[in-house]
Amino acid sequence: RELSFNTGRYAKQSSGSVWVRYGDNIMVVNANATPEARDLPFLPLTVVYEERLSSGGRIPGSFFRREGKPTERETLLARITDRTIRPLFPEGWRFETQVIAQVFSYDNENDPDQMALNGASAALCISDIPFAGPVAGVRVGRLDGELIANPTMSQREALDIDIFVGCSKDAIVMVEGGAKEASEADMVRALEFAFNQAQPIVALQEEMIREVGREKRPFVGLKVPDEIYEKVFDRAKERLAEAFAVSEKHARYAALDAVKEELLAAFALEVGADDWDEQRLFYKEALARAKYQWQRQNILKTKKRIGGRGPKDIRDIWCEVGVLPRNHGSAVFTRGETQALVSCTLGTERDDQRIETLSGMEFRKFMLHYNFPPYSVGEVRRMGPPGRREIGHGALAHRALEQMVPVDGDDFPYTIRVTSDILESNGSSSMATVCGATLALMDAGVPLRKPVAGIAMGLIMEGDEWVVLSDILGDEDHLGDMDFKICGTEDGITAIQMDIKCPGLTFDIMREALEQAREGRLHILKEMAKVLDRPRPELSRWAPRIVTIKISEDRIRDVIGPGGKMIRDITNRTNTSINIEDDGTVSIASANLDDVEAAIKIIRELTQEPEVGKVYTGTVRKIVDFGAFVEILPNTDGLLHISEIADKRVNKVTDYLQEGDEVLVKVLNIDRQGKIRLSRRAALAGDGEAAAESTEGEAGGKAEEQGAG
Repeated sequence: RELSFNTGRYAKQSSGSVWVRYGDNIMVVNANATPEARDLPFLPLTVVYEERLSSGGRIPGSFFRREGKPTERETLLARITDRTIRPLFPEGWRFETQVIAQVFSYDNENDPDQMALNGASAALCISDIPFAGPVAGVRVGRLDGELIANPTMSQREALDIDIFVGCSKDAIVMVEGGAKEASEADMVRALEFAFNQAQPIVALQEEMIREVGREKRPFVGLKVPDEIYEKVFDRAKERLAEAFAVSEKHARYAALDAVKEELLAAFALEVGADDWDEQRLFYKEALARAKYQWQRQNILKTKKRIGGRGPKDIRDIWCEVGVLPRNHGSAVFTRGETQALVSCTLGTERDDQRIETLSGMEFRKFMLHYNFPPYSVGEVRRMGPPGRREIGHGALAHRALEQMVPVDGDDFPYTIRVTSDILESNGSSSMATVCGATLALMDAGVPLRKPVAGIAMGLIMEGDEWVVLSDILGDEDHLGDMDFKICGTEDGITAIQMDIKCPGLTFDIMREALEQAREGRLHILKEMAKVLDRPRPELSRWAPRIVTIKISEDRIRDVIGPGGKMIRDITNRTNTSINIEDDGTVSIASANLDDVEAAIKIIRELTQEPEVGKVYTGTVRKIVDFGAFVEILPNTDGLLHISEIADKRVNKVTDYLQEGDEVLVKVLNIDRQGKIRLSRRAALAGDGEAAAESTEGEAGGKAEEQGAG
């Protein structure tokens, strides 16, 4: 399909504006930066991604009938674009920069996700904002063993590899996606394919830059004089070695802060008060760079990391399950100074999540929510709704586990919610969430297909030298060149996410990182198995019991009743929750199994089908000259003809029957119109004991209880 960029006709006051078209999808992407810099210690970049429901011909279902706060999908796609372009701004860029991507037309076939990154890169490249692009985004899927670029929405449902890849002209710079236990070799092939598919998009943007690109605004970041940096590094290296030898995070931070304060005070005396105001920023920047560079050089030379770990060493792991007595499942997963408390809650089908998208309403039966409270890192800050980081980490953990969680109602008719609260954090809390969620799900008795674990990989690269690091700390993430998270089972990868700070990674580095991650993942799975190696055979006593039965589609209306009156009556009488599918599948849920069985009994009575030759205890509902109408099942009656009332001539029906009488009758015939002929004479002539048993009937379906009880 053709991808096109247009500029110069729309949003002309924007610094960089691109009209992106792919199929019948239309997206407008704009990039702008403030004229004045801010005094901030970070790059003030904001990426906004918006999907207007009007683009797909839909009106929002909210009360106000307009879009509200960003959806989870919008947040995740904004993060993908942000993570790809953020490393490409010049060091020291402190001008507030904003990229806004808005979907104005949606064709219900092509996912507009890759248009956002491609449009953002193009808008920045032709603007006056300094940017080391272009970059291109491609979604790669594998369908029936064949790799395809930008699969359609319908194709994505059948993919066994589905990843979004950001690429520059020289290397891969960002990866996000999942797979159904793909091998490391298959994942590398998919990444190579993505890189090749991205190059025409990079070339298109380069052509745009030559044709319509604006002159970049002049910008020079803070440049520390070489002599100052060399002096600072020489004085600091021994003290830095002592500080980085401290394993405990807060003690190490305190030691590094002490080094910084002492050295800055000493340099201030040497420089003198008159010149210190002008040179203070140089020395502060030199110290920050010295800390960064010493640690990198030390790892490359000695292959020793913070606290003395080797490149492949994984921090100590300990786990426990069942820590929350009233939760349906719970676990604590601790790796080094990162700890996640994870709980699992089981609900009925009515608890599923309803999500409004461009394509319509979606329903999610497995949810995973990640929370990162400030105390986890010893900080004090305002707590509010989940931020972009929490949504992103939760989505990664959800993707890692969703292929292993049973979500089809026939196998496990529960809605599942996993909640991860990070109790302490020093790197890779999202991967701790994956491991803790696995244990919590198994503790709840969820029949997880296979346990899943996750590990975060890092990289230190200088020139042609590199070292891949397993299970990175927060400092190693900050000082390193890569944050590569890989999740999976013992048989393959289920989720992958990569961000880099260097210009790009070679495929040799990726192969090494993936293989080292596989070794680490297997080690973590073994540690988890020491605590719980398989799902518990029974559900928690506090979990709802869900029983499914099957009834005839024609009898659904009998269970629901006029205006839902009957089903409301059943749920109120039995204290249950009942859900009926269009195919006649009935799910009955309650924490009390006796209540479930009571509801099943009522539904069976309502939905029994009469059988020819069976004897029923019926109730006389109406008497007529030629016989009586007898109700043998709820809402089902038949004609007992006057000739079938007794084994002798009957002159008057009321001599034998009165309305409201209970009478044994046998079904003689059911015609094509469903009319039932009954006989009292034949029932009385039969076996009384057998007749009594036959009145019990069947529900027309087998109840299958899920879980304990």
